Amino acid sequence: MEQTRDFAAGALRAASQHGSGILVIDNPQRKNALSAAMWRAIPEAIHWLTAEGQARAIVLTGAGRQDFSAGADISEFPSVRKDAATARLYEAQNSAAFAAIRDARVPVIAAIRGICYGGGFGLAAACDIRIADDTATFAVPAARLGLAYPADAIQDFIQSLGVQLTRKALFTGQPMKATELLSSGFLLELVAADALDAAAFSLAETIAGNAPLSVQASKLALRAALQQDDDLLREAEVIGAATFDSADYAEGRAAFAERRKPVFTGR
Repeated sequence: MEQTRDFAAGALRAASQHGSGILVIDNPQRKNALSAAMWRAIPEAIHWLTAEGQARAIVLTGAGRQDFSAGADISEFPSVRKDAATARLYEAQNSAAFAAIRDARVPVIAAIRGICYGGGFGLAAACDIRIADDTATFAVPAARLGLAYPADAIQDFIQSLGVQLTRKALFTGQPMKATELLSSGFLLELVAADALDAAAFSLAETIAGNAPLSVQASKLALRAALQQDDDLLREAEVIGAATFDSADYAEGRAAFAERRKPVFTGR
């Protein structure tokens, strides 16, 4: 049974079914730009998908089949970024959204088409896996607007893009093609426009069919290595050790012996 919930007055749409979740940035008339309310709602939406929706993998994408996201809604800047004090509050909301995706206990897959700029690029960089179609373009226009990009989001860019492309993106503000980001390793795969959704959801379904504790332990271990965080590493080790006493490990062994597909419950 599909579960659905809207956030930010419907500008973010979440749904989950059979372990696969989706979070849609739904503002196509503004190229899926994110309002302040949308930034604030992203952590709540991710939490709902993993808790209430019981998603084991999440696809993040833009509505309208045209653009992923143009980033922050600049039309709000005269009020939400009018000075240093309001800008700090606004960027804290941005950072919380990036962290919610980066730290989600399940893998998050970005399905990217069209424009992926600024904060939209940052959301994609915070995801675990990124797939794009051949219409996708990427840019960080902060330098052209006279803004500094949040430092925590820059860490995501360095880890996903590499140092040189991150410097190019931040210093020039120029658009980059999907082919360039594929060769850098930022993108897992580049597909035809009509194949993007199928590719992203096929990957999500494959992940969702695996043992949740195993995937969670792997994601924590990867984060620990990338962030050089000893606390995360210990947490990953605890969860990893718990898999050997789990019902899913027993189910995996039984399914292998019986030559059938395992049914994992996350216990």
